[in-house]
Amino acid sequence: MAHTNKSVVSEFVLLGLSNSWELQLFLFAIFSVVYVTSVLGNIMIIVIISSDSHLNSPMYFLLSNLSFIDICQSNFATPKMLVDFFAEHKTISFEGCMAQIFLLHSFVGSEMMLLVAMAYDRFIAICKPLHYSTIMNRRLCIIFVSISWAVGILHSVSHLAFTVDLPFCGPNEVDSFFCDLPLVIELACIDTYEMEIMTLTNSGLISLSCFLALIISYTIILVIVRRRSSSGSSKALSTLTAHITVVILFFGPCIYFYIWPFSRLSVDKFLSVFYTVFTPILNPVIYTLRNKEVKAAMSKLKSRYPKPCQVSAVIRNALFLETK
Repeated sequence: MAHTNKSVVSEFVLLGLSNSWELQLFLFAIFSVVYVTSVLGNIMIIVIISSDSHLNSPMYFLLSNLSFIDICQSNFATPKMLVDFFAEHKTISFEGCMAQIFLLHSFVGSEMMLLVAMAYDRFIAICKPLHYSTIMNRRLCIIFVSISWAVGILHSVSHLAFTVDLPFCGPNEVDSFFCDLPLVIELACIDTYEMEIMTLTNSGLISLSCFLALIISYTIILVIVRRRSSSGSSKALSTLTAHITVVILFFGPCIYFYIWPFSRLSVDKFLSVFYTVFTPILNPVIYTLRNKEVKAAMSKLKSRYPKPCQVSAVIRNALFLETK
């Protein structure tokens, strides 16, 4: 690799969230529950949507892809963080560190673009309901998903192309539980001011443009919804509330980091935990599992499989018949 001639750092030391053993045990218990719930919840969403023909609509197609991104985001750093709670020396290889940077920015960039696609879907459904099925066809949905992944990967590659060639010749302690790009750049043995500005510009542009597109689209939708007084508008308003909540919770930490990207404050680690550990659980909790159609599909899926007590009853009856 290109960095081998310039860098003598073969691994980075992750300082983690705390040095207190009691606090680490507490955090391990909390984050384990959140991690398992997030992964299982998003897997459940994909299974439910793919198994029910009534959920074969563009909105649920996009939601299932959002769940897939959230599963990926749950696994890029959280499992290692949970293991590191019990490790005295928390280290990560140079290649592993670069991989974390690449994966984080790929997943976050893809999710930003997918949220924009979902806002467009709601805009067409509410503002042009008669043309919804014509405009939001499966081909357009696949294009949206492909673009979201392409933008996320290109956004990540643009960061990694410069970071991997930086000379790391001394300090190797990252004051976080994963390789956060600004923290890793600060460890380089050269003046990284221009690199920091470029990183800020790159990340800021994609996040700000997506955030503004979401705000504008949801503002237009809310204005149109307020003019109506039907039950359908009430349902649309409920859906929009969930969407807007996720947008605020997702973009809030991102905007904070891009306003003060290279100044370290005590709240930074908390926000890092939020957008890496807690963000993937927003889709199951806020978006999907509160949805009546998803609940109905879940009940239908449960009815296909016998309950454990029913299985045991069948086995007992079979054994009884054999003995007779």
